[in-house]
Amino acid sequence: MPVLANISGGVIAAIVISAVALVLIIVAICHIRIIKQTEKAIIERLGAYHSTWGVGIHFLIPFIDRIANHISMKEQVRDFQPQSVITKDNVTMKIDTVIFFAVTDPKLYTYGVDNPIAAIEYLSATTLRNIIGELDLDSTLTSRDIINEKMRTILDEATDPWGIKVNRVEVKNILPPNDIREAMERQMRAEREKREKILLAEGEKRSAILIAEGKKESAILNADAEKQTAILRAEGEAQSLREMKAAEAEGIRMVREAEAAGLTALKAAAPSEEVLTLRYYEALGKVADGKATKIFLPEGSKGIASLASVAATAAKATDDDK
Repeated sequence: MPVLANISGGVIAAIVISAVALVLIIVAICHIRIIKQTEKAIIERLGAYHSTWGVGIHFLIPFIDRIANHISMKEQVRDFQPQSVITKDNVTMKIDTVIFFAVTDPKLYTYGVDNPIAAIEYLSATTLRNIIGELDLDSTLTSRDIINEKMRTILDEATDPWGIKVNRVEVKNILPPNDIREAMERQMRAEREKREKILLAEGEKRSAILIAEGKKESAILNADAEKQTAILRAEGEAQSLREMKAAEAEGIRMVREAEAAGLTALKAAAPSEEVLTLRYYEALGKVADGKATKIFLPEGSKGIASLASVAATAAKATDDDK
């Protein structure tokens, strides 16, 4: 019996030890932590800050260490609710902002402020009110870049003690009151109509100028064409007149040469009085064929002889001239 009791006690002790070991292994496994590339872990030991874990496998001492905070080191984006602001000219509007930030110091981010995201939201709201309070409505609507830069600078300086780096601030929406939006739409419509009228007037003016220039050029070209036509017509008429006069002169010259040749031939032939009388009567017959109603004839044969004598004298004079 004592032997059996000893054996039973040893088995029980072995079982207890095994169970305790198994529990310790399970607890140890449960306190193994793996930190990812883009994360940091804040470790507290007995309630105080102990260390900051980076990427890799880490082991928590059971019941002594704990992970106080898991922090993402990636750049984060927060789109906050639209904030009511009042401009310098007492216009109430709502502005929606988006903030891009990253954690630079996990310890300060954990212990610097309670609820850092809410703190950034409240800080951005007050900063936005201060900035918009210095601007009027028109400046607010047209100065987004200035508002973004001022807010980024102020928030970055204010969040340095919290281990936060504000990289960028963007004004997402600016929402004026309905009556202001309607007035702005009417103003925009009036400006567009004004630009439309100006463009139409400039187009009509340009069209009128082009038409006038076209008419002017056409008139100049027509005048030049008429001038050239008149010059060519005058030159043609002058050339025609010169040719006609030359032809008349040539005809007169030829007639004179023919008359001279006839007189020369008459002289050379030495016609008798009978021949002259016959030619006289032939010429008289031709004269009688005309439209004259009266014909004057010389008396007797002496007149005919005198005509022959005159003709002979003229032929001699022509030969002498040659």
